[in-house]
Amino acid sequence: MSVLKIKKLRDNAHIPYRATAGSAGMDLYACIDEPVPIPPHEIRLIPTGIAIALESADYVAYLFARSGLAIKHGLAPANCVGVIDSDYRGEVCVGLLNQTDQPFTVSPDERIAQMVISPVILPEIEVTDDLGETDRGAGGFGSTGRK
Repeated sequence: MSVLKIKKLRDNAHIPYRATAGSAGMDLYACIDEPVPIPPHEIRLIPTGIAIALESADYVAYLFARSGLAIKHGLAPANCVGVIDSDYRGEVCVGLLNQTDQPFTVSPDERIAQMVISPVILPEIEVTDDLGETDRGAGGFGSTGRK
């Protein structure tokens, strides 16, 4: 992917950026005029003030938690990972869930999530009665142990 088109929907919106040369994600900012409290165990939709255009259906934008907010404050995207499809042109918003027993307030211009652009593989679907065998088989949900 060579270009990610970004449209500012409000003057106070921040353009996402990578904090370091090795960062996979670009920080997204809260584009709000006043602080937004998130009570314990509740969700608030936080706008970013931007819209994006991915080059083609060969790409997707994923919205992930910022590790500092998640680990230090228990704040993460309500849907775990947000998915922005290539044909979506509306505002990028982040549904934040406060997973703690303490209220949290999102401040204007605060970094609230990170956006990662990834390729999409669109395979042909083949219905079959035989998936082949593996050593693991259908074992899951802890079948390989904890260590």
